[in-house]
Amino acid sequence: MLKVAVVRFPGSNCDLDSLRAVERVGADGYFVWHRDAHLQGADVVVLPGGFSYGDYLRSGAIARFSPIMPAVQRHAADGGPVLGICNGFQILCEAHLLPGALLRNAGLTFVSQPVDVLVERTATAFTSAYTAGTRLRLPVAHGDGRFVASKDTLRLLEAEGRVVLRYVESTAGSSLQPNPNGSAHHIAGICNPAGTVVGIMPHPERVSDPLLGSCDGLGFFTSLAALQPKSTTSTVQGQ
Repeated sequence: MLKVAVVRFPGSNCDLDSLRAVERVGADGYFVWHRDAHLQGADVVVLPGGFSYGDYLRSGAIARFSPIMPAVQRHAADGGPVLGICNGFQILCEAHLLPGALLRNAGLTFVSQPVDVLVERTATAFTSAYTAGTRLRLPVAHGDGRFVASKDTLRLLEAEGRVVLRYVESTAGSSLQPNPNGSAHHIAGICNPAGTVVGIMPHPERVSDPLLGSCDGLGFFTSLAALQPKSTTSTVQGQ
């Protein structure tokens, strides 16, 4: 069975939601505390949303130094899938597993609302269940969600097709605000060149069950459930 480590930081508040979404698709999900040094043989790592300690300096800037992060970095370097959601996306950028940074929203206010996004890249560990061009309505809840990067980095992300999700105008008659944080190029999520490390600002775990009113986000978890577990003979030492 696929093993999925959900890393808990002080202030994480979407950890249980993420774990339930992982379990819903049949994977073996379990929590790993940020002060642990090992991922316990994880096939996939999820950094959930919420607030990590030190966010008052810059979101994710202190969490990147947590004892678990070297194991996450080794996992990613070995080709292991990593999904960062909201604060998890911020941590991935601060840890240099993804380029760019997430800064204060352009309106300088906390944004909590549904947003419409397009799935632009499906060749990733977490979006293979979708079709390119699929429109999803996912919730966001953040004060520091404005994705920024240098002009060269933005050009590279676009040229290599590494924009995973992009904010778009909502359907006719809706009052939803597109690009609610002012992100460059309307970027809502990106990935590394291999598509194994993905960071997104919207919360798919909050719309992954009919009881939640929508299953638009479930594809992120059915995608990871389709991944192959590591060989049972592989060592977990140093993970």
